[in-house]
Amino acid sequence: MTLRVIHGGRGSADLMPGLLVTGASEVVTMAGGIRAGADQDDPGVFRAADVGGVDAPDAPVVACWEGRVVAVGPREGVVAALAADGLPASRFARLDADGGTVTPGLVDPHTHLLFAGTREGELRLRQRGAGYLEILAAGGGILSTVAATRAATEDELLAHGRRWLDEMLAHGVTTVEVKSGYGLDPATELRLLHVAGLLAEEGPVEVVPTYLGAHAVPPEFRSQPDATDAYVRSIVHDQLPLVAAQGIARFCDVFCEEGVFSADQSRTVLEAARAVGLDLRLHADEIAPSGGAELAAELGVVSADHLAAPSEAGIDALAEAARGGRPVVATLLPATTWFLMTHHYAPARRLIERGVPVALASDFNPGTSPTPNLALVLTVACLELGLTPSEALAGVTVNAAHALGLGDEVGSLEPDRQADLVIWRVPTHLQIPYFPGANLVRSVVKRGQIVLERA
Repeated sequence: MTLRVIHGGRGSADLMPGLLVTGASEVVTMAGGIRAGADQDDPGVFRAADVGGVDAPDAPVVACWEGRVVAVGPREGVVAALAADGLPASRFARLDADGGTVTPGLVDPHTHLLFAGTREGELRLRQRGAGYLEILAAGGGILSTVAATRAATEDELLAHGRRWLDEMLAHGVTTVEVKSGYGLDPATELRLLHVAGLLAEEGPVEVVPTYLGAHAVPPEFRSQPDATDAYVRSIVHDQLPLVAAQGIARFCDVFCEEGVFSADQSRTVLEAARAVGLDLRLHADEIAPSGGAELAAELGVVSADHLAAPSEAGIDALAEAARGGRPVVATLLPATTWFLMTHHYAPARRLIERGVPVALASDFNPGTSPTPNLALVLTVACLELGLTPSEALAGVTVNAAHALGLGDEVGSLEPDRQADLVIWRVPTHLQIPYFPGANLVRSVVKRGQIVLERA
């Protein structure tokens, strides 16, 4: 099998302004906006089998023009409508899905892409019963990665980022959130955001940078009697103004968790971040109920992430926000729970039943979820969270896009959205999580350009 990754998004479609994807057994659109409640299980599917097969006149196609989706539907009807609008078929390159499934490009809305060093030794510690906070208190965990990342050069971080973005692209990811948070000092946090910005410019994967200075208390603050409060003050007064002036980060995030940053400390950071123009996200209630879900609803953050241990009040607050038309996307990270061997997964079914939109993410990082394979996350979500394959796919497409504030741009195949799509080497989206860990991607298109092909 030959893999071709075209950096910068340059492929055969460069020869023409249009791209017509044909020959699909199934086209999953996720059209119609964010999914919540029962609607999360409605993927919006066109099936070739319903109209006579992939070669039938009404077989589904996706038409892209100058980087945008212009039509999805029956082939002859789409071609005729495009011609009537002055877009003849001769101006469209063809991409044959060869009986595969077409979905929107996957969106990974929570990653810690940029770091140095690895932490494979922690696996044995966890097998012996050590917990996340115990490893952190002993100077391991995040702090060991902070030391390695502070020592890494910009070129080393760039090479690392390119390597893992290529890996993510190979698994169908076309948009990814990238956090800082392994510097915990102004210079390294700004360097991480700068590298994220360079990767965003390079493409083809779209990068959404997030500032996560409040990821842990750095070593140089830990000897102070009020270490966490002192570091919060440093974030507000020393780091956030520089991050805002740099102009790369779109979001600010905080690790709101027992033993890390309290809800009140997290509120202080997030309100200061909003004041300097950043949108808000939150690590919430991963290990124990910490008031994170409640705070997320109170502040109206875009996404509350982890939620493996929310309180009843927290679930109520998220449900109330959704009912009031102010939904906070619950971005769940089941691969993290799986890798940590805690077996205490987020209450995905309860969140969906309460009308809270659920997204999924890899949480790619060196200590607690070192997987860049978002399709594998779908499998874990189905097996451990009880999501259906359609609900899980919504969680890494349309809902994940809304978790990044990009629901009007990516995450669905409908007119005026970016032409980001994946062709999978299976006849139905139901088989994407059915083959755990398998790489089923045949082609990836970003902004109407073929950026990855497997022969």
